Amino acid sequence: MISREKIKELEAIALKIRRHIILMTCAAASGHPGGSLSAADIVTALYFYKLKHKPQDPTWPDRDRFVMSKGHAAPVLYAALAEAGYFPVSYLKTLRQLGSSLQGHIDMLSLPGIEMSTGSLGQGLSAANGMALACRLDKMSCRVICLLGDGECQEGQVWEAAMTAGHHKLDNLTAIIDRNKYQIDGKVEDIKGIEPLADKFKAFNWQVLFCDGHDMSSIISALENAEKVKGKPAVIIADTIKGKGVKFMEDNPLDYHGKAPTREEETLALECLREKESK
Repeated sequence: MISREKIKELEAIALKIRRHIILMTCAAASGHPGGSLSAADIVTALYFYKLKHKPQDPTWPDRDRFVMSKGHAAPVLYAALAEAGYFPVSYLKTLRQLGSSLQGHIDMLSLPGIEMSTGSLGQGLSAANGMALACRLDKMSCRVICLLGDGECQEGQVWEAAMTAGHHKLDNLTAIIDRNKYQIDGKVEDIKGIEPLADKFKAFNWQVLFCDGHDMSSIISALENAEKVKGKPAVIIADTIKGKGVKFMEDNPLDYHGKAPTREEETLALECLREKESK
């Protein structure tokens, strides 16, 4: 069982990652802060507790594979990779600048530690299936984890991939849905409802788990339970808040889907995070 000290350590890293997200997007005057902030706790739990990976050897064959299917939330992954040691933290300030490897959507050819170039939504789970099948064929013990957005689950390819994973009983695969309930045009359920989400995955022979996507103990418990599932893939539906950690973004999730904070908003956002750090 994870210790309270480790939970505190992970929560501190998640706050640091949120701070990076604000600073990066503000410096670029561009980017997707809302969906990056909603996934910060999940990505922290993965990179600093659950995933087997070696920053000094990004292509280590026995590493776990992480596919960031919601590739527009690139800032959260860049921040985690930098904090984990894949490249200098100072490089984060080059987000979306000409010549930088930190593109608006992640690119596996320009940065170490990225398993798949994503940003065109709906494709990540298909690629994760291929990785899971390859690991099985090679008799490798590594796991594949794929993070999707809830709006992304409107894409037909997600459900073709879900059917495939269930059919092939890919129990080395875990999907995580960042259920922050908003997409660029509005509430997910208003644009094109995806409920009953859990029942859909169950129909395709998936084990469905749930967690509070902002409670580190809940996230880790769900990840560990997913590893115990045999004979079928597992999906974790994580209840999250778009813009989590920055109150004015939480209150206006549509305004900060793909809009960076202004300099004045940057100051307010960092103050929100400092308040959480002091609690």
